[in-house]
Amino acid sequence: MKPKLILGLLLVVASIAFGVTAFRNSLTPYISFAEARRTGASSQVNGTLADPASVRYDVDKSELAFTLKDDHGAVMPVVYKGVKPANFEQATSVVAIGTYKDGRFAADQLLVKCPSKYQAEGATPAASGPARTTAPATSGSATGGM
Repeated sequence: MKPKLILGLLLVVASIAFGVTAFRNSLTPYISFAEARRTGASSQVNGTLADPASVRYDVDKSELAFTLKDDHGAVMPVVYKGVKPANFEQATSVVAIGTYKDGRFAADQLLVKCPSKYQAEGATPAASGPARTTAPATSGSATGGM
């Protein structure tokens, strides 16, 4: 084989290996509160606000403090440094991305899911597919034609 071809193939393989490694390192997995406490590595935790009334936002420090509750009833204090997301207290779910340290989860990012403004509270979603209505049967033509 020609040396240029070998060098080109090596560069392609090295680029692919670097890309895969960088992609794997950038992934932040969802883990349980217990795992987040144990590992201390960058991760994502998901839950609901344990007590919306206890949410505290310090405007001077731009620091949001709240407690998340997971599906198993475990709670974890979370501190986020940044602007408080709009409608935070109405969130149906919160994803915090960061690390656990000093007895709390230090979030670098927050993802907040709020109820849809297009769906009434407590309403169930409509069935998929076209809307169906039942119209009374009429006899004759609607245009009154022949």
